[in-house]
Amino acid sequence: MVYVAADNRYEQLPIRRAGHTGMQLPLFSLGLWRNFGSEADYDNSRQTVLTAFDHGIFSFDLANNYGPKPGSAEETFGQIMSHDLRPYRDELVVSTKAGFPMWPGPYGSGGGTRKYLMNSLDQSLTRLHMDYVDIFYSHRPDPDTAFEETAEALADIVRSGKALYIGISNYDTDQTKAMVNLLKERRVPFVLNQFSYNMLNQEAETTGLLDTLAQEDAGLIAYGPLAEGLLSDRYLDGIPSDFPVHRTNKRLFENGSDALVKKLNQLNDLAKNRGQSLSQLAEAWLLKSHTVTSIILGTSHTNHLLDDLKAVNNLDLSQDELTEINHIIND
Repeated sequence: MVYVAADNRYEQLPIRRAGHTGMQLPLFSLGLWRNFGSEADYDNSRQTVLTAFDHGIFSFDLANNYGPKPGSAEETFGQIMSHDLRPYRDELVVSTKAGFPMWPGPYGSGGGTRKYLMNSLDQSLTRLHMDYVDIFYSHRPDPDTAFEETAEALADIVRSGKALYIGISNYDTDQTKAMVNLLKERRVPFVLNQFSYNMLNQEAETTGLLDTLAQEDAGLIAYGPLAEGLLSDRYLDGIPSDFPVHRTNKRLFENGSDALVKKLNQLNDLAKNRGQSLSQLAEAWLLKSHTVTSIILGTSHTNHLLDDLKAVNNLDLSQDELTEINHIIND
């Protein structure tokens, strides 16, 4: 059956611009990290991607190492692109990244070297069945490679036509300032820092990263908005001992899981008073700052996806609600 996109797809979600750049994204992007690769059911992955597009999500986020088998998420999206989304390519924002280990030897071990970044993008384009990506990210700062080399490689990637815009990911405030200055010198269209950010992990806010990006006329795209699912209704009765904690959220368990569960239930009560789920409240909280250009959703099920999108029905948070959230989290 030939896929035909919904006619009303651009009526579903608000769109934000990264600063005053040309990069515009829907409030939600679909991330294809863990659940769209080698161990996923292709038909389900396809259905999720196409449902997302039908509901206003035209931004799809990948990386060379997404899978879990490295490269397999890009291969999955490449199939969907070839079979279904090719007629809509000019509507899509497709991003990929390079920075983590991918192949044997020193040049496949990740980082920010010129050879690794350029070779990796060529491999990604082959897997994606594309001539270019809309955003190419340096996935992490490389302490062993001068930022100048990374910046020059990113500049040449744009000049080659293999990426339209450049982003960085997991760069802290000082690293962001340094890299953005280098990219400015090279007249590179820098648009976004992709960073872990959620109600429980407010590093992007407390360290000044959001302010820095606003000053640099760029945006933040938030990954991990639900803190690996903690900010959902799944763990209100307790968190299992084998919970897969992402490195950016490890400190959440400093006072034990019971203390965290108490906070989650207090936040859930606040959400219910707003007529929302805890997940929807967490998403609305992130979008309070217009520097947050988009939120990356990692769901691989259409029902979860559609439930998340309902957050746009109530994005306004009162000062009293914001104060209560801060009290709960910092108590």
